[in-house]
Amino acid sequence: MRKDEEIILALDSTSVPLTAVLKKGGKVYCARRAGIKQEDYLFPLLGRLLAKAGCKLGDVKKFFFLKGPGRFTGIRISITLASLLHEISGVEISSADVFDVLAAEAQKSRGYKKWLAANPRGAAAVVLHAFRDEYFVKIYAGPREPRWLGGDDLPALLKAARRPLYIIGRGRDGAPLQNLLPPCFAYAPARLNKITARALPAFDAPPQSIAKTLEPLYLKPARFELGK
Repeated sequence: MRKDEEIILALDSTSVPLTAVLKKGGKVYCARRAGIKQEDYLFPLLGRLLAKAGCKLGDVKKFFFLKGPGRFTGIRISITLASLLHEISGVEISSADVFDVLAAEAQKSRGYKKWLAANPRGAAAVVLHAFRDEYFVKIYAGPREPRWLGGDDLPALLKAARRPLYIIGRGRDGAPLQNLLPPCFAYAPARLNKITARALPAFDAPPQSIAKTLEPLYLKPARFELGK
């Protein structure tokens, strides 16, 4: 089978809805399911997706999944499926975090490249609503680690980068981040603030060991970091 004909299965179980994508040749098939009981309807969803594409789970040669951050149970679902597919069928597995997939898509866009040309010291930053008034954030400048922090602390953290920032992501219930953050930052258009079905199986994850591939990104809630 030629590389461009390989069947790739991709899964995002970090949030709701559960999203499964299958790439077969040049076609991309997608199935989604709302609700939080993802462990109950994962395999029915995959069955529906495979039937739509006219193939079987045994035909899958590569499996890509998002390893976090997000719902604890959801992340475990993807890791368990990846481990099973690799051990039982020898499927090639790869993973990435939500930050990297969103940042990569935005950085390829014409709008980001134009902004960066005007702001050569600029960097991308991904901000995603986590829980209540708390957010996940990762700044793509220097050795900065991803964080989970309160919304009140978010503007100060971003300003501490001391460089122009291009903000990608979404607030609570999908609200624009412009409603939460100051106007001194540049903001990605709505289409770049969520991961598309085509981006999942197309993401070029860097090679890494099985242990690293299956290592989740949970992050620690801000209330624990602050000793609350």
